[in-house]
Amino acid sequence: MAEIFGVGGPLPTIPDDLSLAQFILDAHIPTRPIRKGGIPWLIEDRTGRKIGLEELRARTYGLANAFASTYKIQEEDVVCLFSPNHVVIWATHRLGAIVTAANPSYTASELAHQLKLTESRLLLVHPDCLDQALEASRMANISSDRIILFDASPDAPYPCINQLVQEGLSRAASFTETPQPGYFWLFRPSAPITHDIQAVAIPHYAPIANCMQVAVNYKINEYLPSGVVPMFRVGDVALAAVPFFHGYALVSWYGNCRPPSLHFSFLSQLVAFLFSGVTLVVAPKFDFEDMLRSIEKYRVNILPIVPPHVVLLCKHPAVKKYDLSSITFCLVAAAPLSAELTSQLAKVIPGSRIGQGYGLTETCVGVAIVPLSQKIGTLGSGGQLIPGIVARVLKPDGSLAKTGEPGELMVKSPSNASHYFKDDKSTKETFIDGYVSTFPSWEEILKVRGFQVAPAELEDHLLDHPDVADACVVGLPDEYSGELPLAYVSLHPHAIERISHNHDETAKIKNSILRHVSDHKVYYKHLAGVEFVDVIPKSAAGKLLRRVLREKAKESNARREIQVSSRSKL
Repeated sequence: MAEIFGVGGPLPTIPDDLSLAQFILDAHIPTRPIRKGGIPWLIEDRTGRKIGLEELRARTYGLANAFASTYKIQEEDVVCLFSPNHVVIWATHRLGAIVTAANPSYTASELAHQLKLTESRLLLVHPDCLDQALEASRMANISSDRIILFDASPDAPYPCINQLVQEGLSRAASFTETPQPGYFWLFRPSAPITHDIQAVAIPHYAPIANCMQVAVNYKINEYLPSGVVPMFRVGDVALAAVPFFHGYALVSWYGNCRPPSLHFSFLSQLVAFLFSGVTLVVAPKFDFEDMLRSIEKYRVNILPIVPPHVVLLCKHPAVKKYDLSSITFCLVAAAPLSAELTSQLAKVIPGSRIGQGYGLTETCVGVAIVPLSQKIGTLGSGGQLIPGIVARVLKPDGSLAKTGEPGELMVKSPSNASHYFKDDKSTKETFIDGYVSTFPSWEEILKVRGFQVAPAELEDHLLDHPDVADACVVGLPDEYSGELPLAYVSLHPHAIERISHNHDETAKIKNSILRHVSDHKVYYKHLAGVEFVDVIPKSAAGKLLRRVLREKAKESNARREIQVSSRSKL
């Protein structure tokens, strides 16, 4: 098999002298559809308030001006966003500064690590996350006068976004937009080798290119032959059901993901949907029944979701109370969706197109997506390669794989990222001769509710527990979450002795280990259970034989021998 090329094209000229904010808010792109008067850009889900282009431009300018004048933010400075959904990224990009988005579920220590890694100079925080942010800022030596709230809080003496917007609008311009836009950073929660947060450097050119690839793929603003129904149209409404810190949300809106599995970035939503004249309904946080209510209230046409949402749509009793008939396109990404769930979802929203997408942060992000020609995407497929993509499948010896042979997927795209931040080794392993390697060191990553969980990170943390001599974490299949982390632990002799004298100690030690993780890690990294073994299997070279315990977990789970502390509930 030679190189594989994405279907469609050619691509139009991709501007290389624009920031993402300029591309969306300012630039005239010949292939861009005209958004007719009265069609809002955004709708605030909670209030129904509609936001148009001029308000977006004004607020973006005001906030950028305040960042520059009050906080002296300039080119290549880093601004960290620690909040659920909120569109403030463009103001930072106006200054040529860099955005790093943090998961609002992070513990203080996890956030502090990201702040220190990125050398963030400003921290924007939702009031609900303030306690963690204050503790993290102290740990990262960030002064409290560098903290800004997204919304005003009477109990917190910190400036808020609206206040800064007004201040910025009232002042003379204190910045000039950079003619050469730089980067923003998307983060994966942990890298299996380093057990650390890893930052991917994304040039502004990349999401702009990916937006235009998607537009060409779906023939946006082109004449379609009779009988061909467009995937989405000017005036359609999309629901931002996935948080903006997640990569699936940052090209579709902006973000932070990368599995070697299904991922079509919502960075491609904020960009691709707004580029195409679609209105986004923005919710402050995810609540399933609120999502159903919003679909009915705003007659949502486009629903970008992740597999756990699909499980809820198929099985939650509240679904029958709401009218979902407005949905015309349901895009599922961030983790694989089974053929069975796809078929069930088609019965829940029978008039809708349903398909999956595949991508990764390093390709920012879309590589493949359900094609325009299919109403229901090929079951189990991540879609077809989009225009501008060139792919290879390499065997371990470096030769090209033939049809049907396994190998490593290599992707070349105009939307590829450039490097990892302060990680030359991973950069050389991943970015090779214009291609991105999609599998370096990621074979063992777990996908929990669409989030990445590195077993090595949890194993290192478990070894800090006084009763744990050795540990191995594997994925336990779960219908809602996809996988749940299950820990196999061998105990220190002193713990084994305590159990020999008192069998009640078994439950006490297991609960202590579970708390050891839940007290220090974000919720989706919490262990589903702990199983004791005499010894953790390893190779002669000392490498964990994770596959042995993975198979053991599979068999034990089938026989219902594993004591699971908590399974996901609908």
